[in-house]
Amino acid sequence: MHALLKVSAAIDRALAAIAKVGAWAGLALVLVVMYDVISRYFSVPKPFGLNSTQIQESEYWLHTVLFSLVIGYAYTKQTHVRIDLVRERLRVRTRLLIEFLGCAFLLIPFTVVALYYQFNYAHTSYVEGEISKSVIGLTNIWILKSFLVVMFFLLLLAAISQLIKSLAGYLGFLPEDQVRQIAGQER
Repeated sequence: MHALLKVSAAIDRALAAIAKVGAWAGLALVLVVMYDVISRYFSVPKPFGLNSTQIQESEYWLHTVLFSLVIGYAYTKQTHVRIDLVRERLRVRTRLLIEFLGCAFLLIPFTVVALYYQFNYAHTSYVEGEISKSVIGLTNIWILKSFLVVMFFLLLLAAISQLIKSLAGYLGFLPEDQVRQIAGQER
């Protein structure tokens, strides 16, 4: 179990590092939106030959990059949406068991299936040379769709990490502070 916990810790460190890169996409998104608003209302010229459509499309590209790169880290930190109405009343061991079963039978199979379909989705976009629906929009849409593959891969890694930690917590191999974090008692 200690070897598996080391694997889980390594996954968590990798997800945290990737999330830091994703955070830069958040900063870029704020700057692009600010520039978009300023250029519209104050007639500031667009840089590098870009047009308004391309700048607006870059905003949803940056949203995709941001969410794709931070979703795995967010899951390991228990910041995802939960319905705590019933769960809060359960014992810690029961919460850990639910987390384990949810990862094993719902989240991991879902991400594997989603990875398969998203890969085909991005690959088809690449092969077809897909571009924006707007004539003056961005090209290479396959890059955007590839981030969805990355997102599901990172979510799969996070699910594996949580599966390991919830099993270790249930079996008594996890330190108390991590048990509280996995069980959702610590935010």
